[in-house]
Amino acid sequence: MNKEKTEKISVKDSEKVKEIPKLEEKKESEASKEKKSKKEKNIEAVLNIYASFNNTIVHVTDMSGKTLTKVTGGMVTKHDRLKANPTVAMFIAKRISENLKEKGIKSIYVRIRAKTRNPAPGPGAHAIIKSLSREGFKILNILDTTRIPRGGPKKKGGRRGRRV
Repeated sequence: MNKEKTEKISVKDSEKVKEIPKLEEKKESEASKEKKSKKEKNIEAVLNIYASFNNTIVHVTDMSGKTLTKVTGGMVTKHDRLKANPTVAMFIAKRISENLKEKGIKSIYVRIRAKTRNPAPGPGAHAIIKSLSREGFKILNILDTTRIPRGGPKKKGGRRGRRV
């Protein structure tokens, strides 16, 4: 049955049939170029947050460790008591998002660090992550990198500890 259809096709029809695959090949090549350009635009970065109870420092690097941008609480506010505030952390995140959008970064790995021996990071860490996700960044992973001493040198306070 297929043989009969191919025999009945005239010369003009066969030329049309030959032209159609050429157009489809062009469309496929354009689509593959678009996919490649989209893959290039999806750059990932590492967001290092150091959140103590006195300050918040955010340092953004690429995957190899090269610094892209760095913003601290002191760069946003001049009041020492407000550097660790969640409201100031939102302004820090806004500055960082502006810098990252210029560079075309859309995906972020987050590493949170608190002061050594502290059980929890400062108040700014959560506010930064929340505001960056609202800005449209895709957060791939959140990792706590707080340093915990294993024995080590003697703690301050003397033999009987700090007396209040």
